[in-house]
Amino acid sequence: MSGDLLKLVVDPSAASAPALTRPPRLAPGDRIGVVAPSGPVVADRLDAGLDILRGWGLEPVVAPHVLAGHPTGYLAAGDEERAADLQRAWCDTTLSAVLCARGGYGVQRMVDLLDWGAMRDAPPKAFIGYSDITALHEAFATRLGLATLHGPMAATETFVRDRPSQERLRRLLFSPQEERTLTSPTARTLVPGRAAGVTLGGCVSLLAADLGTPYARPSASGGILVLEDVGEEAYRLDRILTQLVRSGWLDGVAGVVLGSWQDCGPYEEIRALMLDRLGGLGVPIVEEFGFGHCPSTLTIPLGVPAVLDADAATLTLEVPALL
Repeated sequence: MSGDLLKLVVDPSAASAPALTRPPRLAPGDRIGVVAPSGPVVADRLDAGLDILRGWGLEPVVAPHVLAGHPTGYLAAGDEERAADLQRAWCDTTLSAVLCARGGYGVQRMVDLLDWGAMRDAPPKAFIGYSDITALHEAFATRLGLATLHGPMAATETFVRDRPSQERLRRLLFSPQEERTLTSPTARTLVPGRAAGVTLGGCVSLLAADLGTPYARPSASGGILVLEDVGEEAYRLDRILTQLVRSGWLDGVAGVVLGSWQDCGPYEEIRALMLDRLGGLGVPIVEEFGFGHCPSTLTIPLGVPAVLDADAATLTLEVPALL
């Protein structure tokens, strides 16, 4: 199907999604908060991740309830505790960044408990995570107007075990000017063309689940939308994408970058689904871009103006992700 499509060029002047405030880059000696807004954290894996951060010259500060546990078994701690940890870390002016320990499930239970007024009054800082953390990326964009980082987390296997994932995040945090053109060995054209817009997105099931909440942006219009997920069978991904299409949320999107679909079934089925549901948008699309729930992952800045060249399978940031 993709071979029959004409090359698409989306007019950058048509983009309506605003670029967001970029936080400062990090420097050796900075203190970085580690929080667990979602699922339970494995202590040994967290220790390994903290050692990596220390190796970068950072001083990690673990929030009080990261290892607290919860009777449900699938939350890191109670909703109030997780919200308090995140808010305290965000408002702590001695911390230069906040890194999530892991995803899982739970952000949507605690996001309404945050004092967004107090968080707006705090100086901007880098915020890093993915998976369930997508709901916080959206909230940080809509409530704080802040650019964030879709990247590996402190107590995840990808961060602890994969050196390229570590190095990509480290470079982006300390030398963001070196991480302007993003791609991966697996990236390839799904729908050709070139488009400009502001990056947004993350885990597609979280984006769909956020619709109708106070934290969901009205649409992805004018944006370069990055999408990935894990453990969703093809028919479930179909339902999620169909909801985004039917709601009008995808109307006016400038381009799409597809990442990992780990444990979602045979990739050819997923590829056919993406063409079926997204090909009709009439925008450039790149597939297998190498971010999300995969053994080695890119860090993707969200809220930053970028150019998607689907023919070259590259995403080029127009400005560094951090100041």
